[in-house]
Amino acid sequence: MSVKLRGKGVITGIAIAKVLLIGQDFEKYMDLYTPENVESEISKIEKAFAAVADDLAENVKTLKSKGMTEQAGIMEAHRTMVQDPMFKNNAIAKVGEVKSAPRAVLLASEETAAIFENMADEYFRERAVDIRDVGKRVVSRILGLKGPDIGNDPIILCGHEIEPSVIANIPTEQIAGVILGQGSTTCHAVIIAKARAIPTVVGLEKSIDEIKNGDEVIVNGETGEIFVNPTEELMESFEKLIDEQNKLKQHYAELTSLPAETTDGHRVMLVANISTHLDVEAAVTDFGAEGVGLFRSEFLFMGKDEPPDEETQFGAYRDAVEKCNGKLCVIRTMDIGGDKPLPYLNIPKEENPFLGWRALRICLARRDIFMPQVKAILRAGVYGKAAMMLPMVIRLSEIDKVKQIIGEAKTMLKQEDKVFSDNVQLGIMVETPAAAVMTPIFAKHVDFFSIGTNDLIQYTLAVDRVNSNVSYLYDPFNPGVLALIKRTIDSANEHKIWAGMCGEMASDPYAAVILMAMGITELSMSAPSIPRVKELIRSVSMVEAKEAMNKVMSMEHAADIKEYLQGKFSKRNNL
Repeated sequence: MSVKLRGKGVITGIAIAKVLLIGQDFEKYMDLYTPENVESEISKIEKAFAAVADDLAENVKTLKSKGMTEQAGIMEAHRTMVQDPMFKNNAIAKVGEVKSAPRAVLLASEETAAIFENMADEYFRERAVDIRDVGKRVVSRILGLKGPDIGNDPIILCGHEIEPSVIANIPTEQIAGVILGQGSTTCHAVIIAKARAIPTVVGLEKSIDEIKNGDEVIVNGETGEIFVNPTEELMESFEKLIDEQNKLKQHYAELTSLPAETTDGHRVMLVANISTHLDVEAAVTDFGAEGVGLFRSEFLFMGKDEPPDEETQFGAYRDAVEKCNGKLCVIRTMDIGGDKPLPYLNIPKEENPFLGWRALRICLARRDIFMPQVKAILRAGVYGKAAMMLPMVIRLSEIDKVKQIIGEAKTMLKQEDKVFSDNVQLGIMVETPAAAVMTPIFAKHVDFFSIGTNDLIQYTLAVDRVNSNVSYLYDPFNPGVLALIKRTIDSANEHKIWAGMCGEMASDPYAAVILMAMGITELSMSAPSIPRVKELIRSVSMVEAKEAMNKVMSMEHAADIKEYLQGKFSKRNNL
């Protein structure tokens, strides 16, 4: 019997294949496990942690050799987790309590995962899956379990949670689609699937239990629809859509080397948001990114007992800058807050961490942490074009303090006889209403603005976008948000500095046209989004774009704005 389910489509595309359910039932295997004495169980834990670290190192090497840089970066993060002595020592300490090595490891990983799940920041909540993934790897090693039997035919991976290592270790051509019960768009499983353009639907919650192992399934990553055991007629109609989808992929591949240029010659830079220096190559080569608009440097600071030193940061920044091949690489300084577990920061629990001690506020208070980062970015600038971007700036004195620190960093580098660049641009993220209002003043003191719409929308509208009760109010096309964005771009143009955008809004093709008309210089987004945005830009003239912008800025309702833009541009190419 055919069943229709609906989740949230997060990666577009159609997939038809049999389902492979993912998720080890460890309870069954642990019931069959016979523990030995405490010393033996501890020895098993130590050997398993070391073996998994070696496996992950080999895994990273293999993925890199295949050009799978996004997956390699995530597996490298997992290797860091399994090498964390606190994790292993916590598991060892629990052997005396539970008498069993695999149960001790699962308990330790679950405790750590629970800490992450209670954080305010969505990204860090989703890292709980990674911690469980690493714990399951160690447990599987102790129990002698093997991974899922994939076979030779393409399959659709399905589970309440899917460990990112599962997706990372299966060849792209064997994964037709992904179905997740949980609803996150920022978990590493989704990030990997997005890098590989695998159709993905999330958020099925309990209804996912209606899907059985081996069921024939259609996944529609555009609409979020899932058809379980579909009729022949339905299969035929979706097979035709897959043919069209394959033609579209080829079309997008042909756009990779072309500029984002309007029909009358106006160009916009389309660049990539990255989480690690390993992401750059795929963004440039596979999707045509013209540089990096946001390097989230905080990933270098996570999962450690102490902050990364200058040399560690320098190596990562240098690699990213070099891979940009002379194009700009914008490195955001550490954006960490009170909701993130960095033991060396000693941040007290806060009622409102998003409004608390975070980002630049920590950097200015902890120069011992900030100075090595500033020095590393200055040194990386020698190997290409680098920029330093400051998050959460709300007053001019913060910019002045950073400039003072940059001056001190250059003096120190000279004394240490280290080569550095004097041409590293300094910019700020405009992600609060205060910053947007202050842009006419800030523009006199920096080289660029980058509009962080994820937070700007959230703060402007007083809407927590991960709160399902109010998320419907989170809207980038709210006239108040558009007014602040236009003010920011106008301020940049008036003072002859450039303005970019690095929030999710930049990846919306309709928004991109309006932003271009406002005078934005650069749009930074997840790399796979670049071709779709580029295609619409290449299909319009600047005259059309400005007409649309003027119309939009006179409208009073976000719903009317979206309806107007879709009506005007949806028939362009493949939108």
